[in-house]
Amino acid sequence: RVQRDGVPPSFDEMKEALDLRSKSGIHRLITALEERGFIRRLAHRARALEIVRLPESLGGEARHSFSPRVIDGDLSDAPRPANAQPVEVAHAFEVPLMGRIAAGVPIEAIAHVQHNVSVPSNMIRGAANHYALEVRGDSMIEAGINDGDVVIIRETSVADNGDIVVALIEDQEATLKRFYRRGNAIALEAANPAYETRLF
Repeated sequence: RVQRDGVPPSFDEMKEALDLRSKSGIHRLITALEERGFIRRLAHRARALEIVRLPESLGGEARHSFSPRVIDGDLSDAPRPANAQPVEVAHAFEVPLMGRIAAGVPIEAIAHVQHNVSVPSNMIRGAANHYALEVRGDSMIEAGINDGDVVIIRETSVADNGDIVVALIEDQEATLKRFYRRGNAIALEAANPAYETRLF
């Protein structure tokens, strides 16, 4: 819009272009771009965004040149930390990766084993069945669950308010959300303000 009309887009236009449900996500993006030195906001003016520099991927200049250095050394004689266990002794469980789970808009439930993932034994609680799912979407980012993460799920038939659950919707679609009881309804709440709470 700046190149075409010489005017930055409004927050509503940015929200629509990025297919977001609210302007709060745009506010966070603008703040992040400003903090990183890509744009500058001009106070007390509408549509007052000035592009300061472009990212390298769009032809901008690199601000910091980073070149890794390898430090040579021989750690074979280094003392072992007091509580360290050899890798062979560390206990891990093989947990089946059952497919993908939506952290956003529900996706069709997938219930077939793709392969197994190793999980440290201290992450597995009790004798319940556990399985892994790969996360697709960004609705749980404020809970630290990002697109592409693998989550470990403990199978149970009960959930407490505030638990993060895999919810099966109409026996067809599965989604990862926080669970709350609200009267006679069940609320599935995202950990991202761009997504609305769904009531069932």
